[in-house]
Amino acid sequence: MIAVEHLTKCYGDFIAVSDLSFEIDEGHVYGFLGPNGAGKSTTMNIMTGCLSATEGHVRINGYDIFEEPKQAKRKIGYLPEQPPLYMNETPAEYLKFVGEAKGLKGLELKKQIEDVAGQTKIDHVMDRLISNLSKGYRQRVGIAQALLGSPQVIILDEPTVGLDPIQIIEIRDLIRQLGEDHTVILSSHILSEVQAICEKVLIISQGKLVAFDKPENLEKLLLASNGITFTAEASKEEIDAILPEISRITEWDVKTQEDGLTAVSVRTGSENVKEISRELFFAFADKKKAILEMSSKKANLEDVFIELTEGDDRAVSDSLEESGVDVE
Repeated sequence: MIAVEHLTKCYGDFIAVSDLSFEIDEGHVYGFLGPNGAGKSTTMNIMTGCLSATEGHVRINGYDIFEEPKQAKRKIGYLPEQPPLYMNETPAEYLKFVGEAKGLKGLELKKQIEDVAGQTKIDHVMDRLISNLSKGYRQRVGIAQALLGSPQVIILDEPTVGLDPIQIIEIRDLIRQLGEDHTVILSSHILSEVQAICEKVLIISQGKLVAFDKPENLEKLLLASNGITFTAEASKEEIDAILPEISRITEWDVKTQEDGLTAVSVRTGSENVKEISRELFFAFADKKKAILEMSSKKANLEDVFIELTEGDDRAVSDSLEESGVDVE
């Protein structure tokens, strides 16, 4: 469906996207993640034909976005982070304009406007000025314009930014529905959102692809991040003597608290955190040292994201953004 091949984008000496390659299959919801300045929006703008590339190719269903732009762009619906809405128009007027720009006419245009209005649940606000609509409904109008022309691929850049919790839930439900009939690529800073909606996740850092897999598979990359924290009635020396006796604990950190208790954080290479917790409990009980509190933490998508993008130094991108260049 989508093939990105050795994509590179340079701004002078600064490389915003570096030799990026990946393939996206039809009929899934994909999450596109990366820290600010990692190259997400730059990549999405290139994929949609809104920005040129220094090197590389993007093919949409076999059509090269640079060499066959008309054919390729017909396959794409795009919602930028700032929806391109005309505030002095109604949704009906705006969608008619966008539909005509996409080559729709007559009954086909009317039918598609009715269909996307119903799909995005804006049919009851079609005659209100967009300026009078809530942020959530403006996002829905933006998604509706992306759906016009029946594109196979829907690309959404931060579709829930600035929405209240109820609006976020509604847009997430809409995105799930879109994933049943379209290939959806979703960029978001909300990792729980990506984990809840997306079937596969791409993570880029410093313009390069660092991970591409299902969320649950990415989490398995960080089994070492499975951790246990507990508070014990024991000294640091006593704890340092007990912990080496427990298998599959890779490292630990011990801090003496003001109340005389000791806070301990351990990491384990085992996915079975419950079993390690049980070993900890009985090991301390054998030494007649009480564990007063204990909790476990399993690696999640946030841990994966931090681990893979930590140290992503984008000082150069900050200076470019100050100059008006979008390198996100």
